[in-house]
Amino acid sequence: MKSFFFYDLETSGLNARFSRIMQFAGIRTDLELNPIGEPINILVKLSDDVLPDPGAVMITGITPQSTLADGLTEPEFCKLLMSDVFTPDTITVGFNSVRFDDEFIRHTLWRNFYDPYEWAWSEGRSRWDMLDVVRMTRALRPDGINWPVDDSGKAVNKLELIAKANDLVHTKAHDALSDVEALIGVAKLIRTNNAKLFDYLLSMRDKKEVAKLVNLEQPQPFVYSSGRYDTAFEKTTVALPIAPGAKPGSVLVYDLRYDPTPFLSATPAALASIIFADRETREREDYQRLPVKELTYNKCPAVAPLGVLDEPSRKRLAVDLEVVKRHMDILSANTAFSGAVREAFEMREPYEPSSDVEGQLYVGFVNDKDKVKMSAVRAADVEALADFHPTFVDERLDELLFRYKARSFPASLSEDEMRRWETYRHDKLKTQLPIYLEQLKKLSSYTRDTYLLEELQLWAESIIPSDI
Repeated sequence: MKSFFFYDLETSGLNARFSRIMQFAGIRTDLELNPIGEPINILVKLSDDVLPDPGAVMITGITPQSTLADGLTEPEFCKLLMSDVFTPDTITVGFNSVRFDDEFIRHTLWRNFYDPYEWAWSEGRSRWDMLDVVRMTRALRPDGINWPVDDSGKAVNKLELIAKANDLVHTKAHDALSDVEALIGVAKLIRTNNAKLFDYLLSMRDKKEVAKLVNLEQPQPFVYSSGRYDTAFEKTTVALPIAPGAKPGSVLVYDLRYDPTPFLSATPAALASIIFADRETREREDYQRLPVKELTYNKCPAVAPLGVLDEPSRKRLAVDLEVVKRHMDILSANTAFSGAVREAFEMREPYEPSSDVEGQLYVGFVNDKDKVKMSAVRAADVEALADFHPTFVDERLDELLFRYKARSFPASLSEDEMRRWETYRHDKLKTQLPIYLEQLKKLSSYTRDTYLLEELQLWAESIIPSDI
C-alpha cells in the first residue's frame, strides 16, 4: 500500500554537490496521515576532508564530533535509505525538498554508487513538496488556518511560524525530527480544512498530470503558486503556457497580471538582457521584469485550473479576469513573441562544469553495464574493496570509487592510495581553511555560544594536515 514518508535534513552547508547531510529524520504515515512504525532520526558521519559551514552548525547545533560519535557512515546511511525509507510505493514528502533536500539525497547516493534518481520514481515511488501546497492553500482556501505575517505585516510561509500560529508540535526549529513533526501537523491542518485541494495537489506530483493542465497543444490559463511570484498576491497568479522551456520537460509561462505590450517588439537579445540581468540592474528603479518563468513538470508545481478562483480568492489575489483575457488576446495576436522569449531563454550562460567529479552528477547518466559494477561496489566489504579494480565505462566512477574507499573504508587503501588521499585532503583543505577561519572569527564577535565555536576549531585542528 502507498504511504507517505515525511523527511527533513540538516546539512553542513547549502551546496548539495560538496556539502554533506549531517542529520536525517523522517516519519512514515498512511495516506490518512497516521504514523506507521517508529520515527527515524540519525546522524551521518562527517568525513575528514570536510570543513562544515560554521554558520550552518551554529543554526543546527550539530557538531562534526557528534556525527563521528553517534552517526552512520555514508554507505550505511544510503543502505538504510534504500532498504527502510525509499520502499516501493512510498511518497516522499518534504518542505522545499524539491529544491534543497532532494538534491542532497541525489548527490549522496551518487557518491555512494547508487542510482541517484530511481528512489524518486521507480516501483511506484514518487515525491511531493509541501511548500507550494502551503502557498496555494493560503492563496485560494485560507479559511480555518492561522497564517503568520512578519513584523511589517507581510505574509511569510516558514514552517516553524505556521506551526506556532496554529499550536502545532514543534519543539525545536532546525532539528530535523522536530521539523518533520511540524510538517505532518501542517499537512493535517491543510487536509482537514481543504481536503479537496490537498488531494488535488497530491495528484499533481505526477508530471503527466501537470502536463495535461499546462501544455502548448491546447494552451489555457491556469492558477500557479510559486516563490517567484509577488508576496503581495500570496505568491499566486494566473499564467499561460507560451513556449517550450530551455530545459527538458519544461515550459515557459507568462504571468497574465501584466500587459505584454512593452515587450512585444523586443529582440531575443534584449529580452535575454532583462531575464538574466545582474542584481544591480534588477534593483534599479527603471528595471522592468519580464513576467515569464520556466515551469518544470517533474518539480511538483502547485498548479490548478482557472475554475478554482472563486470570488473571494479573485478579490484577495487582485485577479481581474477581464484583464487576464485582454492580455491573453494580445499574446494570441503576437505569436512571434513566444518564439523570441524561447530564444532569449536559450541564451542563458551555460553553467560552468565542475572540475571535481562530485559536482558532475548532471554531466550524464550512468549506463547499465556500470550499474552492475556499482552494485558490486556497494556489496563489497573492506577486504574485497582492497583488491577490487573494476573497469568502468564512465570515467567519473574511477575517482568516485577512490574517494568512497578513502572516506568509508580507509583500511582498503594501498600505501600509494593513502598518499594520494592525503595529497587530495591537503590541497582541498588548504584552499578552504582561510575562509573557514575567517567565518569563525566573525561568529566569535557576536555569539555567546563559545562551545560550538570551540568544537569547530577543534575539528579543523583534528583534520588539517600538519604542514598547512
